[in-house]
Amino acid sequence: MSRRAAWFLVSLCAWTSYVWITRIVIIAGQDQSMGFKVVHDVLGVISIAFGLGAGWLGYRRLRRPGPAPRNEPAREDLSV
Repeated sequence: MSRRAAWFLVSLCAWTSYVWITRIVIIAGQDQSMGFKVVHDVLGVISIAFGLGAGWLGYRRLRRPGPAPRNEPAREDLSV
């Protein structure tokens, strides 16, 4: 997986969490039926779980040292 794809997964995690946490808070304050609230809370929890899973995969890739990009030469260690 490329670093670009890993950053996409991390941003997907952040966006999904933001949207669903905000939505759950808004729904909790509205005058809706209990069934509506339960269904949307379950959908939110599932979406957040998938988002966290995607973010975890992206984060793991970002923490792993990868090969040098193709358009840049490999860096040499110049420390003595």
